[in-house]
Amino acid sequence: MVFEDGIWQILEPIMAVEVTAPDEFQGAVMAQLNKRHGIVTGSEGTEGWFTIFAEVPLNEMFGYVGELRSSTQGKGEYSMEYSRYSPCLPDTQEKIIQDYQRGMGIVPDKEKKKRKN
Repeated sequence: MVFEDGIWQILEPIMAVEVTAPDEFQGAVMAQLNKRHGIVTGSEGTEGWFTIFAEVPLNEMFGYVGELRSSTQGKGEYSMEYSRYSPCLPDTQEKIIQDYQRGMGIVPDKEKKKRKN
């Protein structure tokens, strides 16, 4: 019974991301990282270039290189490495659970109630 009564969370990998680009693109890069649920942990700048350090879920990083290159006229670069695992957002967790249940042919209680009405 403990299994059924427990509070469960799906963990996702969080990446330490380092983005370097010319100063004129700093606002665009910050907006991109925020849109991807990134948390900026620091920044520094030297001679017209800036570097932003952030933590971003791995799932949000797919396709980032194209977006970064197009928004920085091909001058932006980034690197990332594994940092840690962290609970995913509630919306993401619910979507994963629903996709799994549909794939396994399991009908959640909510859908059973809707079908009876």
